[in-house]
Amino acid sequence: MDEGRQKDLQLLEEIIDKGLKQKLVHATASRDKIFEEQKVLSDLRKNLETLEKNAVNSLKTMVNLGSEVYMQAEVPDTRHIFMDVGLGFYVEFTRQEALDYIAQKEERSKKQLEEHTGVITQIKGRIKLAHYQIQQLLNLPEEDPSSSRQRAF
Repeated sequence: MDEGRQKDLQLLEEIIDKGLKQKLVHATASRDKIFEEQKVLSDLRKNLETLEKNAVNSLKTMVNLGSEVYMQAEVPDTRHIFMDVGLGFYVEFTRQEALDYIAQKEERSKKQLEEHTGVITQIKGRIKLAHYQIQQLLNLPEEDPSSSRQRAF
């Protein structure tokens, strides 16, 4: 293999390992964080709907103080709740206002999830393209996905 091809091969491998794979890890982590936020919002929505449906106005519960240490808590009035709206700010909402706010946040996180999924798809496509270019540089025959499955069995 000549020196020019060797440099191209090293450059492509470097792009894959140091650039694209790291971007893929970060994008996947961001998407996972959004999934967690969606789960928290979904759980909160279900709890508020249950309170509303059963007309519960006071509540006794257990609160996790951290490190799986729990304490009993009593909520005398569940008609109003405080929600974290970001940047350390909390807003007092009625149950219905909170449900409306949660619906808006769920819609926003759904859009963010679609954007992150698109970015992940683009990165994976670029990785495949770089692998294809490496394959072309090494003059390897193209792999047929169905033939590799047949060899495995």
